[in-house]
Amino acid sequence: MSTDQASWEAAVRHLYEDAYTFIATGPRTHEDWRADVLAVMERAVPDPRGWAGLDDTANDPEREARPAFPFRPPLSADPFRPLTPADVGERLREIDRASARNLLLALTDDGCTLRNLDRFTEGFDELRDMADTVLARYGDAVTCHTNVTVGAPGNGTLDFGASHWGYTSMTFYWEDAGLVVVSDTEVGVFWNLADQ
Repeated sequence: MSTDQASWEAAVRHLYEDAYTFIATGPRTHEDWRADVLAVMERAVPDPRGWAGLDDTANDPEREARPAFPFRPPLSADPFRPLTPADVGERLREIDRASARNLLLALTDDGCTLRNLDRFTEGFDELRDMADTVLARYGDAVTCHTNVTVGAPGNGTLDFGASHWGYTSMTFYWEDAGLVVVSDTEVGVFWNLADQ
């Protein structure tokens, strides 16, 4: 499956129109993809295709002191210390593509659950197709990484039928859940931020 700019942007806007999010893509220029993810979080690189993302924190005054705001170092670190690629990588774990697709849907609102889809008029299959459109931008040969654990961890699969979920905090917000998609040429960062 492939996608074009209009389809990708429409899917992103529709899925995340009611969420408080950071969604951006940057070029993959380092062997260590974590450095490229950090550049996206710091808004240091433009989207290589010129496609529009979403950044609900773009005008936050915190960004003056912390370019990667709302992303932050681990809790044990100095909160004013700049993020490093290691900070990014140590809080993410790899998941399979099917889990990444469901996670894109769960990120449409707070709580990281597929029950978030109840607010849409479209059915699950149509929403899943939109998530596939979003992932299609990055191609078939990707790795997907998240700070979220849903269900029993360990096999690269997220079980959205589980009664609980957890996450490793990556932002200054009280709850955050995200997905990083890594291809040979691009990295995509999809983050839902809950401030209440």
